[in-house]
Order: sequence, then structure tokens, then C-alpha cells
Amino acid sequence: MDFLELNHNTIYNGRVFQVEAVDMRLPNGKVHTYDLIRHNPSVSIIPLDSQGNIYFVEQYRVGVGANLLELPAGVVETGEEPAVCAAREIREETGYSASHIQELGQFYLAPGYCNESMFAFLATGLNLNPLRADEDEFLNLRAIPAAEAYRMAFSGQIHDSKTLATLFLAHPHLQKWL
Repeated sequence: MDFLELNHNTIYNGRVFQVEAVDMRLPNGKVHTYDLIRHNPSVSIIPLDSQGNIYFVEQYRVGVGANLLELPAGVVETGEEPAVCAAREIREETGYSASHIQELGQFYLAPGYCNESMFAFLATGLNLNPLRADEDEFLNLRAIPAAEAYRMAFSGQIHDSKTLATLFLAHPHLQKWL
């Protein structure tokens, strides 16, 4: 017997996600209710300049009550392709556009309770070309040499999971700078 969705009820409809209670029949025949967050896909981008610097943003995150060092990232709008979202997000968050955007892979952020998948990209050929940032984003841009960024990741100085996963996926493509 497989897992079988019996019913789902929307508990909350927010700007970015929905919360649902999902009743599932388990392989043992029992019924269990799961909490599920439905979220649009998202992107995380490594903007890499010609000197081997990776552009990070530092921003306050309400979930941890602190500033985190992160790669630029954002939510894919309905009907938008992930690569188009990545190109938009790096302009909004770093002020740079990229002449080349390469998809590195995809992963789930928290599959135990959320369906959000994230696409990771490497952006190169950077040129100053800003877009207005979202009104709720207050970002500090930091250019960090790639080798230093990986040292920070391996030593536990970077705590953001999407940043760590994207750095992992990009590692084979950044050997020149490490």
C-alpha cells in the first residue's frame, strides 16, 4: 500500500505561501494529518565577478531574529521561468545583471513540511544594472573571494541552508578560484 491523500484543508492563505492540513492514509492503513506549507519554487544565485568574488547579501531574518549572510535568492512568480527569476533577483539584490546564467541543480528546502523547491544558478559576466529592491528588503552587499566564502562555509560561519546547498552545487564550477 502507498501513501494516499484523503483530504486537505487550507488553514492560512498568505502572500507567499499557504498552510494546509493534509489527511493521509499511511501504508499501514492508519490515517495521519500532516501540516503542509505550499510555496512557489524559488531560486538561489551565486553572482561571481571576473576577479573570483561571490556577491552575498546580509539581511535580517525574522525566523532567527538575526542578520544572516546569504546568496541572493527569491521566489519564482507564477508563470515565470526560474532562470528569468534568477536574472531579476540578482539585479534587485546586488545591482548587477549577468551575461550568463547557468543552472546548477535543484533541491528541496524542508520536505518534511514544505513543497518548496529551489533552483540554484551560477551567474557570471556581471555588469552594473540595478533594479529597485523589494520594499521590505534592507540588504548589505558583500563581495567575498570564492576561496574565503568556502572557508567560511566549511568553518560554520554561514548558517543559511540554501546558501550552503548552492555553494555545494557550484563547487565543481569554481575550482579556478578555490
